[in-house]
Formats: sequence, C-alpha cells, structure tokens
Amino acid sequence: MKNTTEDATSTQDLDPQSDHSSDYLPQPQPRRLRGFAATAAGTNSTGKGKKEREKEKERTKLRERHRRAITSRMLAGLRQYGNFPLPARADMNDVLAALAREAGWIVDADGTTYRQCLPPSNMGSFAARSVESQPSGGTLRTCSVKETLENQSPGLRIDECVSPASIDSVLIAERDSKNENYASVSPINSTDCLEADQLMQDIHSGVHQNDFNCTPYVPVYIKLPAGIINKFCQLMDPEGIRQELIHIKSLNIDGVVVDCWWGIVEGWNSQKYEWSGYRELFSIIREFKLNIQVVMAFHECGGNDSSDALISLPQWVLDIGKDNQDIFFTDREGRRNTECLSWGIDKERVLKGRTGIEVYFDMMRSFRTEFDDLFAEGMIDAVEIGLGASGELKYPSFSERMGWRYPGIGEFQCYDKYLQHSLRRAAKLRGHSFWARGPDNAGHYNSMPHETGFFCERGDYDNYYGRFFLHWYSQTLVDHADNVLSLANLAFEGTKIIVKVVFWYISFSCCGFIL
Repeated sequence: MKNTTEDATSTQDLDPQSDHSSDYLPQPQPRRLRGFAATAAGTNSTGKGKKEREKEKERTKLRERHRRAITSRMLAGLRQYGNFPLPARADMNDVLAALAREAGWIVDADGTTYRQCLPPSNMGSFAARSVESQPSGGTLRTCSVKETLENQSPGLRIDECVSPASIDSVLIAERDSKNENYASVSPINSTDCLEADQLMQDIHSGVHQNDFNCTPYVPVYIKLPAGIINKFCQLMDPEGIRQELIHIKSLNIDGVVVDCWWGIVEGWNSQKYEWSGYRELFSIIREFKLNIQVVMAFHECGGNDSSDALISLPQWVLDIGKDNQDIFFTDREGRRNTECLSWGIDKERVLKGRTGIEVYFDMMRSFRTEFDDLFAEGMIDAVEIGLGASGELKYPSFSERMGWRYPGIGEFQCYDKYLQHSLRRAAKLRGHSFWARGPDNAGHYNSMPHETGFFCERGDYDNYYGRFFLHWYSQTLVDHADNVLSLANLAFEGTKIIVKVVFWYISFSCCGFIL
C-alpha cells in the first residue's frame, strides 16, 4: 500500500497540468562559497579575467600620468610666456577660467561665465526689454543665433521672437571692457539695422581699441628697391633715399631689407669685392636708427619679375658660361637658364679654380669682415641667404623667358653634364644604370598633369624608376641647401639666418611636382 501511494505521488509531480502552490514560492539561492573553497573554485574561471583587469589598471595609471604631465607643461607655459596668475595646484578648471578672462569674458567664483557687455545685474532688465528698442551707438557685431543664445541668460528666449527669415540679421550690441555698459541693445528684428558697409567700418574701428599687451611683438621691415645701387656699386640717389627713410621712420617701421647682389659686389673680377655703395647706404640708414636685414643675392634680378632693374650674374661668370654652358641649369631641349648657377657645380672647380659653394662662402665672408662694426652694434640683425632662382630654394622650372605660363607644370632642370653625371652615379649605386636619364614623358612647361605619362594618374612617377628619379632630384635640392647653409652659419655665427623655401606642386589624382 505504501508503494502505491508513492507511485501516485510521483505521477502527480510529473503531470504538467498539476497545480502546486510551492511553484510560486521563491527558490532558495545556492550558498556562496567562502574562504579557501571560493578561491579554489574560481581559480580556473577568473584567472584570465583578473590578469586583464590588472593590465587595464596599469594602462589607466599610465594614461593618467600622461595627462598630468601634459597639464603641468601647459600650466608652466601659461605662467612663463602668458603671465597667467595660476595657483600652484591649478587644474584644468583654473586654466579654462584664465583663458576665458583673457578672451574678455567674466568668470565668477562659482563658474558662471558671461560676456562683459551683459553683467548679471543687468540680465533681468535686458530680458524684459522690447525687441523693438533702438540701438545705442557703439560697435556692432554680427553673430549667429547659436552664439547669441550662448551669450544670454537662461531666462532670455531669443528663439521665440526671431523668425527663420531674419536669422542672418541678428545683431548684438557689444562694448569694449574699458567702456561703460550699454543702456539698451540693438533690435532683433528691427528695420533700423546698420548697413553692411557701415557695420564693417565700425568693426575695423573697434579692433584697434582692444588690448594687445599679451601679444608678442612682431618687427616690421620694408624692402628697399633693387636699383638704388648701380652695377659699379655706387649709390644712385642719396637724397632720395633720405626722403624715403624719413617716410619709413614716420610709420614706426623697425628696419629695412637691403639686397646685396653678387653681380654688383663681385661683378667684374673674381675675388675682387666692392662694397663702397653699400657702405654709404648703411651710413644713411644708421642716421635714422633703423635696423637692417641683408639679403645675400646669388641670383639674377629682373628675369621673371616686373622690376625695372636688371642685375645679371657677375660678368666673369658669364664669360665662363660662354665656353662652358653647363654651369647653368638646362632643360630637356638643351636651353640654358642663366638666373643662377647649376647645383651640379657645387663641388666642381670650374669657376677659376673655385667651386660654386666656395664662391658663395667667399662673398659671405667678405661681407662679414667689411661690416663687422654694424654686426657688433646689432644694426644688422639678420641675413637672408639666397639658395636658387629668385633667392628661393627651388629649381628654375617655371621660367617665363622659356615660355612658361601659369598653371603649367614646368620642366625638369637636370640636363647639364654635371647633374647628368650625378644622376648616372646614383643609378649605378642603385644597381640600375639604365635609370640614368630624365623622364621622356613629363610634358613641357605648359602641360597639365593628366596630359603627361609621368604625372598622370598611375603614371610613371609611382613606379620604381619614377620614385628613384624624384628622390634623386629632390635630394640634390636638399644637399645644396645643406652645403650653403652650413657655410653661412660659419660666416655669420651668432646672427639669425633667413631662407625662402618654395615648393611648387601639381595635384591631379596624384602628386607630381617639379621643384
């Protein structure tokens, strides 16, 4: 009888339709293991996760240290160069508050930030004004609705009174921090808004009223004309120069820029330097207590620019060029460019026993010796070194005398025998002697990139030969700059050196460039 009862109970438990009140009672949770049992049970399942958490903690610590290091450097720079009164233990909130105050905003102790033209005491009255009130005079600034909303108090709802058609004409009255606050503001939708021309005049007139005490001083120099000294190194019009300098001095200009032309100073005989005209010019400039920036001009003047003065390379150099035209840059058709000397002779003794680099250095050294007194006084505070055509570090690939017109891509200038010898040597070292040639599909001076096989999309510029040639071509330019500037630093030790670097490049689904 006992077994029958147990079987009936088992059958009832398996019946899914049976109703048990115990099914609705909360089931007891399994007991959590503690102590050694918990450690042993979780070793296999959580060991890997624990290692990951430890690594993430270390990464977080490193990121925090990096952020703190950046913050400390920012604070040090602001204190040292910006004169920001930051506390010793400043954080980014202090930095933001200081920058906001520097920009003309007011930052309260609780962090409330607002424009100076809208102090908290006047916020309520400003919000209660009619939008049809007339503007009081002063500087008006056009602002977007977004900026307008950011500058107003939370109680002012400009978006409820501005129609979509008038969004672009929103005007806000603003006055400089040194002046008194406005009694009224400009209308939002008023028809009495200022015209655009008058508005721009008010803006420009208000720019000069700002405080520029923290702005670094930038000296201003004016370049003197190239023709003030003739080819015999004589000052042409001393009185005219004085009148010009009087006008320059009245404008509070810091100094003048003077070109010292190689074709004048060493114009007739090798290593015979004539500085008399420049000495007289510098003496006049000294009377007006102006500084001088000197340009060592090793190129021709009057080639591609509109200057009336024509100053060629020294005559003795041109005489050498009649017998050896390869001292000049040469294009693919063999046309010579006499604007400057080819960089192929930088280390070739073809200039009466001297290399191109030695010729440049000798002139710089002669100038430094001749005007040592002006360097000692600090009157000559910088020297610009000419590095190529027009005094710039570039190939003369865009010569108008050769027929170039913008936006032509120009031509490679590497076909004199000295640069060709350098190209053959580079190709041989690379193990491909047949690469010792210029590209024959690079077009002409006025070609467009897509019209050439070299610069077009997926052109030869991107194959093994093209990359080799462009690397050699650009590296020759860089080597020339290194050689000349290393000697310039030796000649003008302690004086600021200035150079002009110009990269011309054409972009048409690819980057082809002729420097």
